[in-house]
Amino acid sequence: MPVTLNAHQLARLIDRTADHIADNTLPLLHGIRLETDAEHLYAVATDRYTLAAARYRHHHLDGAPFTRTVPARALPALRRWLTDQPGDAAVALTPTDGKLRFATAAGEMTLTTDDAQDYIGWRGLLRDILTQTTDRPEDDADNDREHLSILDARLLTRFTTADTHLRIRTGPGGAPALLVGEDFLGAQSPLRSGHESVGAGTDDTLGGVRALWETSLTDPAGHTPVPMPGPRHHDAPRASAEAFEALLRQTMASTRDLMEEIDSPRAVAAHAAAGASSWAAYRYLDALHRADPLLAAQVITEVAAELDDGALGEFAYDAAANAGFNPQPWLDELDQAATAAGEPTAEAPVAPGTDS
Repeated sequence: MPVTLNAHQLARLIDRTADHIADNTLPLLHGIRLETDAEHLYAVATDRYTLAAARYRHHHLDGAPFTRTVPARALPALRRWLTDQPGDAAVALTPTDGKLRFATAAGEMTLTTDDAQDYIGWRGLLRDILTQTTDRPEDDADNDREHLSILDARLLTRFTTADTHLRIRTGPGGAPALLVGEDFLGAQSPLRSGHESVGAGTDDTLGGVRALWETSLTDPAGHTPVPMPGPRHHDAPRASAEAFEALLRQTMASTRDLMEEIDSPRAVAAHAAAGASSWAAYRYLDALHRADPLLAAQVITEVAAELDDGALGEFAYDAAANAGFNPQPWLDELDQAATAAGEPTAEAPVAPGTDS
């Protein structure tokens, strides 16, 4: 009954849930639960205060689904073994009685696991949290009676490995808070109202907090708005979904313009190049996102900053030189083509280490 996915994604499932494992006083929860169905491999961990469930769409499941708990003591060795594998290496997970075998083309590892089926019903717990209704008053006049959830900030830090960005919804009354990421659901139980760690001079209702802070937040000089960010050279995407949309829209726009009547051969070539480059960038980014979503998000953020800076020609010149190319002949060819076409030439970027 093997299930197959790449080494990087299996390692990421472990990383996203490992901080939520219970200590050894709760043997049933002292590990990561791996479960499969027809579409996904799930990794689940909880210590009763927080719960993390991450999933990944596996490459293949041969046979019936299975469930196993990998004990906490075995996880460091498994994580090191996965680090030694190429990120895109296919890892087949095959369960046997009391064991789980992890195998790639380069080698394998077998761990003793817990086959018990009486793990907590994490699906039902998360389903209940997802469907819970709020107790927030609909009437604005009653907003002061809205109760605020009290979350332990130390437990919140466990979710830093879950995703780059998380959406959070606090539950009504004493219900757990819900945290949502890409292929990730988490939950955190709130503290009881009046918990000593909250400290004196606080209140668990919105009206109470407003009353406590009213004089401190009264500005006699009037309200000064936060300055808006300066203009950008390019409105670059800041998230994976935005980047995918922008690249696909650019591909469609550029290739559609090729069907129009364009007199200039250089304009035709520019539209064709823009469409081809956008499509290539989309395919590359999609592959990176599938292999390593966090790295993809980091690259998107860095590229957005570079596009906002606007000095792309200089960035490209430096990148070409650092990669061992000589970019100056490329610029010379462009100047020669522009001169032949009777167009003005552009000022070339200054080579690194030279005077301007």
